Amino acid sequence: MLTTLDGEYLFDEQDLEIRPGGFCRDSVERALPGLDGVLSIDLGVRSRKIRQVGILRAKSALKVNERIGAISAYMDGDTHILVTGSGEEFHNLRMDSFETRKARTSGGGAAIDYEIVYTQLMV
Repeated sequence: MLTTLDGEYLFDEQDLEIRPGGFCRDSVERALPGLDGVLSIDLGVRSRKIRQVGILRAKSALKVNERIGAISAYMDGDTHILVTGSGEEFHNLRMDSFETRKARTSGGGAAIDYEIVYTQLMV
C-alpha cells in the first residue's frame, strides 16, 4: 500500500516519514468578582500538527516541478485525508505549508527534499 493524499499517489515511499504531534486541550479561564480563584471552562481536544518529510524523485527537474505543483494545489484551505503506506488514516487535514529544500540529481534523474506541515482540525 502506498501513501496517498485524497486517494492520489503523490509521494515516494522511500525516505518518507510522517510525524503526528500530540493532542492538546483548550480552556477559557475567567476571574469573577466574589470568586476566590478562577472559573475554568474546558473546551475539549483541539487541533494538532502533523509533519511529513521525504524526497520527491523524477526523471527530470521538469517532472519534479510538476510533482511540486500537484502537491502545492492541496494548499487550498480545504480538508484532506492522508493515508500512510501502513494503513494509518489522518482525516480533516489542512495543508499549512509545503517547503522544498536541497534539489540534486539522483541516479539518472532529479530529486528534492521536502517538508509538509498539516493541521488536523478535528480528531
